[in-house]
Amino acid sequence: MVEVTSEASKYINDLIAKNDKKGFGIKIYLSGMGCSGPQFGMSFQQGKKEGDIEQPSEGFSLYYDNETKEILDACTVDFVETPYGSGLIVHNPNVSGCSSCGGGCH
Repeated sequence: MVEVTSEASKYINDLIAKNDKKGFGIKIYLSGMGCSGPQFGMSFQQGKKEGDIEQPSEGFSLYYDNETKEILDACTVDFVETPYGSGLIVHNPNVSGCSSCGGGCH
């Protein structure tokens, strides 16, 4: 199961409202592998599609497939603000970094 922080829930609900996507949820999908582990993409999705797992959250649902579910297990979707911008991030406690990129990954 994926945890969604209250900050991320508020941000997602605001995005849904601002984009006139009432009744939509968020699809999380595996978009590749990077230095610090799996990379995820997110998009609006209206309703559960064939092969999806639906996880209700605060005011919306998350959707993901079985392959993504295995990788997302114990992850947290959070909202972050940095000097470089803001947005959603998936924190994966199962990835501790790597040495192949100079040790700069978390």
